Amino acid sequence: MHIGILTGGGDVPGLNPCIRSVVLSAIDLGWRVTGFRRGWEGFLKIDPDDPASIAAYSRPLDREAVRGIDRMGGTILHTSRLDPRTLAEGDRSDHVLRVLAALGVDALITLGGDGTLRFSAHLSGLGFPVVSVPKTMDNDVFGTDYCIGFSTAVSRSVEAINALRTTIESHERIGVVELFGRRSGETALLAGFLAQVDRTVIAEVPVDLDRLLPLLARDKKSRPANYAVCVISEGAHIDAADDPADLAKPATQRHEPGVGHRLAFAIEARLRQGTVVQSLAYLMRAGEPDAMDRMVGFAFGGLAVQLIQSGRTGRMVALSAGKYSHVPIETLLGGTKKVDVPALYDPASYRAKLMRIEDMPMFLY
Repeated sequence: MHIGILTGGGDVPGLNPCIRSVVLSAIDLGWRVTGFRRGWEGFLKIDPDDPASIAAYSRPLDREAVRGIDRMGGTILHTSRLDPRTLAEGDRSDHVLRVLAALGVDALITLGGDGTLRFSAHLSGLGFPVVSVPKTMDNDVFGTDYCIGFSTAVSRSVEAINALRTTIESHERIGVVELFGRRSGETALLAGFLAQVDRTVIAEVPVDLDRLLPLLARDKKSRPANYAVCVISEGAHIDAADDPADLAKPATQRHEPGVGHRLAFAIEARLRQGTVVQSLAYLMRAGEPDAMDRMVGFAFGGLAVQLIQSGRTGRMVALSAGKYSHVPIETLLGGTKKVDVPALYDPASYRAKLMRIEDMPMFLY
């Protein structure tokens, strides 16, 4: 058996432990593993008749190649954001299948977020054996309670928020911390709750500045140290003119300042209070994985190989109700995973709420 593996979309801590787990599990079965570089883009760079292009965008993975990578962040296979169906020259799915056939790959394991896994489902629908592994620090892949990268992103955010308190307090200002999360505010909600900030603004609930700003002013005034902290998802809406298409662009190509800065502008203009603004951005996904993402990465990788071994491809590995499982690979196409606002969030106070704890999963979704 010859299996391929790739990573696509944004990097997150936990990808390398998953890659190591796949490789070691496959080797124990006597299988061969090829890693494809730069996700789906790498496939399009490969000419099956050109050994140089094959060498440039793929590599054999053995025990030595994955030794110690579990302690590293990012992905040793590198990554890209590309769907072969959306190119200017048309759908290149046939080229991906041609490369797989030419290299003698029998099955493929794909690690990615919504975009990468959508093409994985498409490839599976064309008849190629695929098992997908959900990863995204936003934790917004539909069909699984947990995605690789989420725990580390929350941990990084909590550490940074608490570190920033020293500066915010020293200058007696209102701190605004912007976290990644275009469609889902779960990372901001959980990080804000664990850091016990004053207010948390999530992507799912439009902001009413006439309500939020007086709350922040009250928070600051009520604290002896005379400061307040607000966490906000990058996908939060504070203006009816917010353009979702602009947010979908890379940060360097956006026309508007980030939502954190726009909230700070409003605080300074309306409350006449100084602010400290910090967008954590890529620092949330930088560095080595925490224990949770190592554990889930190892488990997801092992489960993916076991599914191929048993002939059950066309699946996405998942965590559901605290247990490892798997669902049809096209499950993520069936919905959008967002914060359960009625159960977990109070829009009037801009705070997480824990209405019920008994029988809830560990991460309270």
